[in-house]
Amino acid sequence: MACVFCAIVAGVEPAHVVWDDSETMAFLAIRPASPGHALVVPKIHAEDIWAIDPGTFTSVALTTHAVSALIGERLEPEGLTLFQANRPAGWQSVFPLHIHVVPRYSDDDLIQPWSDAPGDGEQLNSVGARLGAQRQR
Repeated sequence: MACVFCAIVAGVEPAHVVWDDSETMAFLAIRPASPGHALVVPKIHAEDIWAIDPGTFTSVALTTHAVSALIGERLEPEGLTLFQANRPAGWQSVFPLHIHVVPRYSDDDLIQPWSDAPGDGEQLNSVGARLGAQRQR
């Protein structure tokens, strides 16, 4: 199989599976950002967010919530980061779609990938208009 995640779902490749239902699976990442870092995948291959149907993505979201609860109960992290990337420009390095569930600790070495600085007002107005945003007060 060309897709490693599809091979894991099919049982061809080994994985530490922490969740398995009719539509989704979650397993520990082999390159974890922290102990307990899990990946949630649909059992139907979809390259990215634009290729997955809404119903299947809903199942992925529900499993992400359940796996987050499992990690919270069993590992007791201080926090949790969810991450989902699409296409190479969006930092997706493995195709198909997957959601990272990353337990966080105050002493981990993960860094925020962007600064928490205010956006440019003109750009916000322009992009908002293109997306049909209604400005709220």
